[in-house]
Amino acid sequence: MLIGSPGAGKTSVGRRVAEALGVPFADTDQLVEAASGMSVSDIFITHGEEEFRRREAEAVAAALQEQSGVVSLGGGAVMREETRERLRGSRVVWLRVSLADAAHRVGMNTARPLLLGNVRATLSGLLDQRNPVYEDVATDIVDTSGRNVRDVTDAIVGMVRGG
Repeated sequence: MLIGSPGAGKTSVGRRVAEALGVPFADTDQLVEAASGMSVSDIFITHGEEEFRRREAEAVAAALQEQSGVVSLGGGAVMREETRERLRGSRVVWLRVSLADAAHRVGMNTARPLLLGNVRATLSGLLDQRNPVYEDVATDIVDTSGRNVRDVTDAIVGMVRGG
């Protein structure tokens, strides 16, 4: 399981880690979109954040039961207690990222509904709120700040293969 804020690299790194380990990859945002037949942004606009979070929690629960590989969780997934409980006992890697790197990576990506408007200020608030939860849930931490996808992938693959 990969957790972290927007811009941490969960999807990019997750795909490469899965490929390197020869296991399947799943992204809970993509699972929600496939099950809903609409984008995350459209779910937020049409049904609101709470409904998205409910669907996200269902996707995480299903992924934990059905997926045998690498799963990338949406940035806010761990904010639900039920999701944190489901993650207990699993290897959970927090891809920690600095505010500067996260803001640079997400830029003005309008596909991220929580980041519309002042991206840096919104990210700062998300990091303040979520980082303690990420740290609590994580079994491993990999700092992605100033690192490329390959370096982060290699670090995670090394951790997994090394125990």
